[in-house]
Amino acid sequence: MRIIPAIDIIEGKCVRLSKGDYDTKKIYNENPLEVAKAFEDHGIQYLHLVDLDGAKSKHIVNYHVLERIASKTSLKIDFGGGLKTDRDLRIAFDSGAHQITGGSIAVKDKETFSGWITTYGPDKIILGADAMDEKIAVSGWQEESTEELIPFIKGYQEKGIAYVICTDISRDGMLQGPSFDLYQRIIEECKGVKLIASGGISTYDELPRLAEMGCEGTIIGKAIYENRISIKQLEGFVLQYGS
Repeated sequence: MRIIPAIDIIEGKCVRLSKGDYDTKKIYNENPLEVAKAFEDHGIQYLHLVDLDGAKSKHIVNYHVLERIASKTSLKIDFGGGLKTDRDLRIAFDSGAHQITGGSIAVKDKETFSGWITTYGPDKIILGADAMDEKIAVSGWQEESTEELIPFIKGYQEKGIAYVICTDISRDGMLQGPSFDLYQRIIEECKGVKLIASGGISTYDELPRLAEMGCEGTIIGKAIYENRISIKQLEGFVLQYGS
């Protein structure tokens, strides 16, 4: 299972929110590159970079942060937040994104998002399936859609999607543990999905459990910044499990 630390960006700074609420913003570092380099120095190869300004503005905003991290580290970055047009996507890839994550657009403009899967391939496009009460949320989690989580994922599997990031918004940033039961159901019902678990990771012991369930990766945010899981522990996990 891949370990994928998260850096969320507002006004160029590394922040975390609780349940996607912008009013809960907490700044952890004014220099995201410094944070990314610390991950790289401990053997971590992947990074989940979220442009929260972009998610709110509905277009890419913090691509300069992406460019800086991509050019000064060897981290493989998946980038999301505000990617709504072909131009946004080109900017993200030109700025060094290894993969992009589409959430709101996969709900609101299925034709464009499906076109991205066809054009760039399933190794480059990740489906962001973030949900509250198993309903997909959009627009930086400010809106709930009528899309049911598992049928939503299955529908995009039919269009060729392979990687899916699923966040249970009720747990995101709350340090109360991930939605194990939900992830188990997704893995069982969406055959062949490369599921990346996100939201609620709070202790190291949860990581081997997610790996044993069959999660392809896990995104860890606040647990790192609040020192619930040390980067040294993550380094040990990478050495043991090889990702």
